[in-house]
Amino acid sequence: MQLQVTNSPFTSEQAELINKLLPTLTETQINWLGGYLTFYRAGGSGAAVAVPEASSVPHAVLEAPAAAAPAVPQGPRDATILFGSQTGNSQRLAGRLSDKLKGEGFEVTLSAMNQYKTNNLKKAGYLFVLVSTHGEGDPPDNGLTFYEFLHSKRAPKLEGTKFSVLALGDTSYEFFCKTGQDFDARLAELGAERIVDRVDCDVDFEDAAAGWLTAVTGVLTSAAAPSSAPQAAAGADASISTVQGESVYTRANPFMAEVLENLNLNGRGSDRETRHLELSLEGSGLSYAPGDAVGVYPQNDLSLVDDIISFLKWNPADAVVTGKAGETSPLREALLHHYEITVLSKPLLEKAAAFSGNAKLAELLKPENKDELRAYVKGRDLLDLLRDFEPWTISPGDLANVLRKIPPRLYSIASSLNSHPDEVHLTIRKVEYEAHGRERKGVCSVYTSERLEPGGKLPVFIQQNPNFKPPVNPDTPVIMIGPGTGVAPFRAFLEDREELGAAGKSWLFYGDRHFVTDFLYQTDWQRMLNDGVLTKLDVAFSRDTEEKVYVQQRMLENSEELYKWLQEGAHVYVCGDEKHMAHDVQAALLEIIGKHGGKSPEGAAAYLTELQEQGRYQRDVY
Repeated sequence: MQLQVTNSPFTSEQAELINKLLPTLTETQINWLGGYLTFYRAGGSGAAVAVPEASSVPHAVLEAPAAAAPAVPQGPRDATILFGSQTGNSQRLAGRLSDKLKGEGFEVTLSAMNQYKTNNLKKAGYLFVLVSTHGEGDPPDNGLTFYEFLHSKRAPKLEGTKFSVLALGDTSYEFFCKTGQDFDARLAELGAERIVDRVDCDVDFEDAAAGWLTAVTGVLTSAAAPSSAPQAAAGADASISTVQGESVYTRANPFMAEVLENLNLNGRGSDRETRHLELSLEGSGLSYAPGDAVGVYPQNDLSLVDDIISFLKWNPADAVVTGKAGETSPLREALLHHYEITVLSKPLLEKAAAFSGNAKLAELLKPENKDELRAYVKGRDLLDLLRDFEPWTISPGDLANVLRKIPPRLYSIASSLNSHPDEVHLTIRKVEYEAHGRERKGVCSVYTSERLEPGGKLPVFIQQNPNFKPPVNPDTPVIMIGPGTGVAPFRAFLEDREELGAAGKSWLFYGDRHFVTDFLYQTDWQRMLNDGVLTKLDVAFSRDTEEKVYVQQRMLENSEELYKWLQEGAHVYVCGDEKHMAHDVQAALLEIIGKHGGKSPEGAAAYLTELQEQGRYQRDVY
């Protein structure tokens, strides 16, 4: 792909030089150059810049550079790092930034947004915000109150504050990284000075985030007064490091776990299929706690891959780049294992438009047609795009620049490591539906239900979730609300409480369609009830009665007792569908608190917010 003067800020002479250089560079050289440019800018004009090792600079620094401003005058030696995180990614990255800055001699305040005292905000010299976006551009649960404060009239002027934002999101959603973008714009509006440009990270966030972390550290160390603190070498690797006692297996280096069991939990005659997977972690060094998740790298559907290759008349054996260092795989393997082909997004269509000879695609991408674009990408995949906007000039060699890597699927862990040493259990519901005249299949759910047998291997990693954890004191009562596969983590909770001999009361609300065929883990719950591990169980099977009944109605039926448990210090956990169930459950909680606590709607909302800030109301919703 040639750099054109018309689409860049370069002169014709500069463009000619760049076009001569780029095709000659190896992947390693490109990585090195990306890191060098970041540090060149961070160091300021004429400043000495340490040359990073080629292997230490992440590829995404070039793809989505954290553009640092020139070095600022001598700055403060304190930094405030705030994170808003639903699944823990922003929190982990915030911890890594904290460690780096502490290593440079900075005094660091590291806090979840909902735990931060907002009256300290105007005193923050350096402020770094790391936040994810959920649903329709919404902040994560522990970022909501701070988001509302910052966008209110109570927010202070921040003329003396220097800041930067790292935004996490998913380009398959319309409001990609909106929360981070909102924070970035609002902080500037309040007078704060942006010292490193915001970086928006897709689901494969590690490299882009590492570039931002490195750029931030570079700017602060160049701006800070000299100190006796050890200076990290420019270009130091910001990726996850492995310390003694940790597993070498990570998101970037998954463990090939052997499948021990793959069972259908639904009974005969059910219109649903839910798989219970038992995976061996033996020899991995991986560990987990209740509330954590497993990341699974799935395979795309074989027939969809073959249909794409056939439509484009490509050779399935052609080499395609699939690795950061230029590693290649045969085209068919690349589409099966490495690239996402089942989800369309605006960024994907924008990249694909360069290879389409159909003017209708360019028309669809015009700003005035955003509603039509939103409707088009919903429920369609790469094969639809290819069929709808031919002819195409795209070649297998262009895939790495058009498609994103296939993201891992996260599943709440359904087992306790104390109960099942060297094992992890997952609960995965098969997804199949018809849309736009074709049958559609969930990538991971269909792969695990149709093509994964005991003895097979599955690439996995552990995703810790510090925002969905049982009470530290096992004697604390817990209320768990998890219809369908949302019940998975509560199997882990209760198995662990059983192993610990917890004396605290426990109450489970479970729902699905039919009692006979869809009562997931029924024998486990019955045994736990008999053994006293589970104190109370309320179920709702929506298709067994003329009038549909859901878990939130069972909560309202038991509202007086449920409020009594809250007053006794119970922790509330909700897992499952975010769009409907989680909102309905929250509405039920607010109604219960208002009714039995004698509170106004505003008072009930404040009560629930306080529970959330205390860690007594936690959600794992998707």
